[in-house]
Amino acid sequence: MIERLAPRILPDPEEVILQFFELNAVRTKRVINKIFSLDDNEVSKILNEVFRSFSKRHKYFEEVVYSNYQKVVKYIPSSSSISNDRKLLLGAYFSKEYSICSAALFNPSIVPHPDQSGLEKGSLRFVLSLRATGEGHISSIRFREGVLDKNSNVHMKQKSVYSCLSQVTKQSQEDILNRKLKCTGQSEQEIEDLLDSNYTCEFPEEVELSERILFPSSASESMGMEDARFVRFTDDDKLTYYGTYTAYNGRTFRPQLIETENFRTFIIGTLHGNSISDKGMALFPRKIKNKYVITSRQDSESIFLMFSDDLYCWNDEIRIKPPEQPWEYIQIGNCGSPIETEEGWILITHAVGPVRTYVISAMLLDLDDPTKVIGSLKKPLILPNKEEREGYVPNVVYSCGSIVHDNNLIIPYAFSDSACGFGRIKISELLNMFRS
Repeated sequence: MIERLAPRILPDPEEVILQFFELNAVRTKRVINKIFSLDDNEVSKILNEVFRSFSKRHKYFEEVVYSNYQKVVKYIPSSSSISNDRKLLLGAYFSKEYSICSAALFNPSIVPHPDQSGLEKGSLRFVLSLRATGEGHISSIRFREGVLDKNSNVHMKQKSVYSCLSQVTKQSQEDILNRKLKCTGQSEQEIEDLLDSNYTCEFPEEVELSERILFPSSASESMGMEDARFVRFTDDDKLTYYGTYTAYNGRTFRPQLIETENFRTFIIGTLHGNSISDKGMALFPRKIKNKYVITSRQDSESIFLMFSDDLYCWNDEIRIKPPEQPWEYIQIGNCGSPIETEEGWILITHAVGPVRTYVISAMLLDLDDPTKVIGSLKKPLILPNKEEREGYVPNVVYSCGSIVHDNNLIIPYAFSDSACGFGRIKISELLNMFRS
């Protein structure tokens, strides 16, 4: 059965980003007038205290504060002559810290790192993505990196003390409209309403991976970027990392896709089609018979597969497994992208049973036709134990992606929607379980 590994990854309220603090126009003007009423000595005194208290908590404190000043400069009379100190103080009043994972850090996925240099023989460097949840239950995506040693033990790299937001650029309207019109036949006006959901995030090279935060940047995901499932995708020897996630605005959700080659520049796009109707989509790591394949859950209960020529357009689905076991009568779904083996695709799954208890299990799908289910486990692979069942949402274990290393399947998983651990099982042992 599954072997639980160290370490545990816990939420940390000290992981803070610096954001724009938005007020309505009337209040903004009132605050600006008060700051203009201060003499130069008072401005310097207050600004010095601000820098003493906050500048060491952020990698680009002065730059972000100044950019926040620029967001309110439209409320300042153009004739005003403003010193640099007063500009920075204005920016400080319209800045706020946000603790990205003060509530929870959970639902991890794992992929091989783009850089495998400088490792001991038999080791593998990985990228771990996590759902970070803070004030207001807003979810963002944060990254950690680590190494699996030659014995498949997990060693997390020391994280940075900083957390940084990206530079966001909207994608070409023409490209977006062409792609979406081709897929769905929607009117141009309907599609224009979705334009801000397609954008690019870029981090400077000097921002370390553990500092990079993908924070909601469009109206459709204003309440969260949830449950990213990353996969290293191979197409004609080209490697690309894709991550499917749920964009949530507090009322409705929308499946979205992240594309990156280096985890520094991220292209965000919206998935479309008649079959885009539920959460938890996970892309297969390669095409099958020249088609992209996604596993999903269209009816909120069962596991489906979808095939498409277009990565962003999905119009047909096939149900391959309904809930069958007592511990999955409520629903089943994937726990990330399938793992390819000589005997078939291993699909790690989650299932919900009595008292809304979430467990982790697995299925085996045919390599050439993954709509054929070769086998399913007759009992869960991971159940929440005594130490894992208490938390923000009790009685839950959940994963968004696993990795293979030296015949070992490493499953990072969240417990109680609060924190994360790791599980390990031999691939050969798991395959034997499908035969029993």
